[in-house]
Amino acid sequence: MQTLFLEVNFWELVKNSGTVTLAVLGTLVIFSLSSWTIIFSKWSAFRRAGNANLRFLRAFRKSTRLDAVAAASEQFRAAPLVVVFDFGYSEVCRQMAARGSINNKSALERTLQIGMSEEVSRLEQNMNWLATTATVSPFIGLFGTVVGIIDAFQQLALSGSTSMRTVAPGIAAALITTGVGLFAAIPAAVFYNFFGNAVKEMGARMEDFALEFLNMTERNFEEPK
Repeated sequence: MQTLFLEVNFWELVKNSGTVTLAVLGTLVIFSLSSWTIIFSKWSAFRRAGNANLRFLRAFRKSTRLDAVAAASEQFRAAPLVVVFDFGYSEVCRQMAARGSINNKSALERTLQIGMSEEVSRLEQNMNWLATTATVSPFIGLFGTVVGIIDAFQQLALSGSTSMRTVAPGIAAALITTGVGLFAAIPAAVFYNFFGNAVKEMGARMEDFALEFLNMTERNFEEPK
Protein backbone atom coordinates (compact mmCIF):
# COMPACT_ATOMS: atom_id res chain seq x y z
CA MET A 1 0.00 0.00 0.00
CA GLN A 2 2.73 2.45 0.99
CA THR A 3 4.74 1.62 -2.17
CA LEU A 4 1.74 2.23 -4.40
CA PHE A 5 1.06 5.57 -2.66
CA LEU A 6 4.63 6.72 -3.12
CA GLU A 7 4.53 5.83 -6.81
CA VAL A 8 1.60 8.18 -7.43
CA ASN A 9 2.78 11.39 -9.06
CA PHE A 10 0.07 13.92 -8.28
CA TRP A 11 1.62 16.71 -10.31
CA GLU A 12 1.82 14.44 -13.33
CA LEU A 13 -1.84 13.53 -12.91
CA VAL A 14 -2.83 17.19 -12.66
CA LYS A 15 -0.80 18.11 -15.76
CA ASN A 16 -2.54 15.38 -17.74
CA SER A 17 -6.01 16.37 -16.56
CA GLY A 18 -8.66 17.77 -18.85
CA THR A 19 -9.72 21.40 -19.10
CA VAL A 20 -12.77 20.96 -16.86
CA THR A 21 -10.74 19.20 -14.16
CA LEU A 22 -8.11 21.93 -14.22
CA ALA A 23 -10.82 24.61 -14.01
CA VAL A 24 -12.37 22.84 -11.03
CA LEU A 25 -8.99 22.54 -9.31
CA GLY A 26 -8.29 26.22 -9.93
CA THR A 27 -11.67 27.18 -8.45
CA LEU A 28 -11.06 25.04 -5.37
CA VAL A 29 -7.60 26.51 -4.87
CA ILE A 30 -9.12 30.02 -4.96
CA PHE A 31 -11.74 28.97 -2.39
CA SER A 32 -9.08 27.42 -0.17
CA LEU A 33 -6.67 30.37 -0.33
CA SER A 34 -9.48 32.85 0.35
CA SER A 35 -10.67 30.79 3.31
CA TRP A 36 -7.21 30.55 4.85
CA THR A 37 -6.73 34.29 4.39
CA ILE A 38 -9.98 34.91 6.28
CA ILE A 39 -9.04 32.34 8.93
CA PHE A 40 -5.69 33.96 9.72
CA SER A 41 -7.23 37.44 9.61
CA LYS A 42 -10.10 36.48 11.93
CA TRP A 43 -7.81 34.62 14.30
CA SER A 44 -5.62 37.70 14.66
CA ALA A 45 -8.63 40.04 15.00
CA PHE A 46 -10.30 37.95 17.69
CA ARG A 47 -7.06 37.65 19.60
CA ARG A 48 -6.53 41.41 19.54
CA ALA A 49 -10.16 42.04 20.47
CA GLY A 50 -10.01 39.64 23.41
CA ASN A 51 -6.84 41.19 24.83
CA ALA A 52 -8.14 44.73 24.32
CA ASN A 53 -11.44 43.82 25.98
CA LEU A 54 -9.65 42.64 29.10
CA ARG A 55 -7.52 45.77 29.34
CA PHE A 56 -10.47 48.10 28.72
CA LEU A 57 -12.65 46.26 31.25
CA ARG A 58 -9.98 46.63 33.92
CA ALA A 59 -9.73 50.36 33.22
CA PHE A 60 -13.53 50.70 33.21
CA ARG A 61 -13.96 48.96 36.56
CA LYS A 62 -11.20 51.01 38.19
CA SER A 63 -12.80 54.29 37.11
CA THR A 64 -15.74 55.96 38.85
CA ARG A 65 -16.61 58.47 36.12
CA LEU A 66 -17.82 57.95 32.56
CA ASP A 67 -15.90 60.93 31.18
CA ALA A 68 -12.65 59.47 32.54
CA VAL A 69 -13.44 56.16 30.84
CA ALA A 70 -14.21 57.99 27.58
CA ALA A 71 -10.82 59.70 27.68
CA ALA A 72 -9.02 56.41 28.36
CA SER A 73 -10.99 54.41 25.77
CA GLU A 74 -8.89 55.74 22.90
CA GLN A 75 -6.13 53.37 24.01
CA PHE A 76 -8.38 50.32 23.48
CA ARG A 77 -9.89 50.86 20.03
CA ALA A 78 -9.52 47.17 19.14
CA ALA A 79 -11.95 46.24 21.95
CA PRO A 80 -15.58 45.57 20.93
CA LEU A 81 -16.58 46.79 24.39
CA VAL A 82 -15.31 50.26 23.49
CA VAL A 83 -17.82 50.44 20.64
CA VAL A 84 -20.65 49.57 23.02
CA PHE A 85 -19.33 52.13 25.49
CA ASP A 86 -19.19 54.83 22.79
CA PHE A 87 -22.83 54.26 21.87
CA GLY A 88 -23.92 54.38 25.49
CA TYR A 89 -21.80 57.38 26.38
CA SER A 90 -23.11 59.32 23.37
CA GLU A 91 -26.70 58.71 24.53
CA VAL A 92 -25.80 59.74 28.08
CA CYS A 93 -24.29 63.00 26.76
CA ARG A 94 -27.41 63.69 24.64
CA GLN A 95 -29.77 63.20 27.57
CA MET A 96 -27.60 65.25 29.92
CA ALA A 97 -27.40 68.08 27.39
CA ALA A 98 -31.17 68.06 26.83
CA ARG A 99 -32.50 67.43 30.33
CA GLY A 100 -29.60 67.65 32.73
CA SER A 101 -30.20 64.07 33.90
CA ILE A 102 -30.72 60.50 32.67
CA ASN A 103 -34.49 60.02 32.74
CA ASN A 104 -34.97 57.78 29.71
CA LYS A 105 -33.28 54.49 30.56
CA SER A 106 -35.16 52.67 27.81
CA ALA A 107 -33.51 54.85 25.16
CA LEU A 108 -30.13 54.21 26.73
CA GLU A 109 -30.71 50.45 26.76
CA ARG A 110 -31.81 50.52 23.12
CA THR A 111 -28.72 52.50 22.16
CA LEU A 112 -26.48 49.98 23.91
CA GLN A 113 -28.29 47.18 22.07
CA ILE A 114 -27.68 48.91 18.72
CA GLY A 115 -23.99 49.19 19.57
CA MET A 116 -23.82 45.48 20.41
CA SER A 117 -25.63 44.52 17.20
CA GLU A 118 -23.30 46.61 15.04
CA GLU A 119 -20.23 45.16 16.70
CA VAL A 120 -21.49 41.58 16.34
CA SER A 121 -22.14 42.25 12.64
CA ARG A 122 -18.58 43.53 12.26
CA LEU A 123 -17.16 40.47 14.03
CA GLU A 124 -19.17 38.18 11.72
CA GLN A 125 -17.89 39.90 8.58
CA ASN A 126 -16.55 37.46 5.93
CA MET A 127 -17.64 34.43 7.95
CA ASN A 128 -20.28 33.68 5.32
CA TRP A 129 -17.44 32.94 2.91
CA LEU A 130 -16.20 30.18 5.25
CA ALA A 131 -19.70 28.72 5.39
CA THR A 132 -19.98 28.87 1.60
CA THR A 133 -16.60 27.19 1.16
CA ALA A 134 -17.49 24.43 3.62
CA THR A 135 -20.80 23.78 1.86
CA VAL A 136 -19.92 24.20 -1.81
CA SER A 137 -16.33 22.91 -2.13
CA PRO A 138 -17.13 19.18 -1.77
CA PHE A 139 -19.79 19.45 -4.48
CA ILE A 140 -17.45 21.34 -6.81
CA GLY A 141 -14.85 18.63 -6.25
CA LEU A 142 -17.43 15.92 -6.86
CA PHE A 143 -18.49 17.63 -10.07
CA GLY A 144 -14.88 17.59 -11.27
CA THR A 145 -14.59 13.90 -10.37
CA VAL A 146 -17.76 12.96 -12.24
CA VAL A 147 -16.70 14.88 -15.34
CA GLY A 148 -13.21 13.35 -15.16
CA ILE A 149 -14.55 9.79 -14.85
CA ILE A 150 -16.92 10.33 -17.77
CA ASP A 151 -14.01 11.62 -19.85
CA ALA A 152 -11.85 8.65 -18.80
CA PHE A 153 -14.47 6.12 -19.91
CA GLN A 154 -14.98 7.97 -23.17
CA GLN A 155 -11.25 7.64 -23.80
CA LEU A 156 -11.53 3.95 -22.96
CA ALA A 157 -14.32 3.52 -25.49
CA LEU A 158 -12.41 5.38 -28.19
CA SER A 159 -9.26 3.32 -27.64
CA GLY A 160 -11.18 0.08 -27.87
CA SER A 161 -9.18 -1.33 -24.98
CA THR A 162 -10.69 -3.22 -22.04
CA SER A 163 -7.67 -2.82 -19.77
CA MET A 164 -7.96 -0.79 -16.58
CA ARG A 165 -4.48 0.55 -17.27
CA THR A 166 -6.02 2.69 -19.98
CA VAL A 167 -8.65 4.30 -17.78
CA ALA A 168 -6.90 4.27 -14.40
CA PRO A 169 -4.83 7.48 -14.86
CA GLY A 170 -7.93 9.43 -15.88
CA ILE A 171 -9.93 8.16 -12.91
CA ALA A 172 -7.05 8.92 -10.54
CA ALA A 173 -6.79 12.46 -11.89
CA ALA A 174 -10.56 12.89 -11.54
CA LEU A 175 -10.52 11.76 -7.89
CA ILE A 176 -7.99 14.47 -7.05
CA THR A 177 -10.72 17.11 -7.33
CA THR A 178 -12.76 15.40 -4.61
CA GLY A 179 -9.72 15.34 -2.34
CA VAL A 180 -8.97 19.00 -2.98
CA GLY A 181 -12.62 19.87 -2.39
CA LEU A 182 -12.51 18.20 1.02
CA PHE A 183 -9.18 19.87 1.77
CA ALA A 184 -10.83 23.25 1.16
CA ALA A 185 -14.09 22.44 2.95
CA ILE A 186 -12.94 20.83 6.21
CA PRO A 187 -10.83 23.73 7.60
CA ALA A 188 -13.51 26.22 6.53
CA ALA A 189 -16.19 24.26 8.43
CA VAL A 190 -14.03 23.85 11.53
CA PHE A 191 -13.08 27.52 11.77
CA TYR A 192 -16.57 28.73 10.89
CA ASN A 193 -17.87 26.92 13.97
CA PHE A 194 -14.88 28.08 16.04
CA PHE A 195 -15.34 31.74 15.12
CA GLY A 196 -19.11 31.43 15.54
CA ASN A 197 -18.58 30.38 19.15
CA ALA A 198 -16.09 33.24 19.59
CA VAL A 199 -18.70 35.73 18.34
CA LYS A 200 -21.28 34.32 20.78
CA GLU A 201 -18.79 34.67 23.62
CA MET A 202 -18.02 38.26 22.60
CA GLY A 203 -21.75 38.96 22.44
CA ALA A 204 -22.24 37.64 25.96
CA ARG A 205 -19.36 39.81 27.21
CA MET A 206 -20.92 42.86 25.57
CA GLU A 207 -24.29 42.15 27.20
CA ASP A 208 -22.62 41.87 30.61
CA PHE A 209 -20.72 45.09 29.95
CA ALA A 210 -23.95 46.89 29.03
CA LEU A 211 -25.31 46.03 32.48
CA GLU A 212 -22.13 47.36 34.10
CA PHE A 213 -22.43 50.53 32.02
CA LEU A 214 -26.02 51.03 33.21
CA ASN A 215 -24.90 50.53 36.81
CA MET A 216 -22.16 53.15 36.46
CA THR A 217 -24.64 55.52 34.82
CA GLU A 218 -26.98 55.18 37.78
CA ARG A 219 -24.11 55.88 40.18
CA ASN A 220 -22.98 58.96 38.26
CA PHE A 221 -26.32 60.57 37.44
CA GLU A 222 -29.50 60.88 39.42
CA GLU A 223 -32.94 61.28 37.95
CA PRO A 224 -34.99 64.27 39.05
CA LYS A 225 -37.55 63.52 41.76
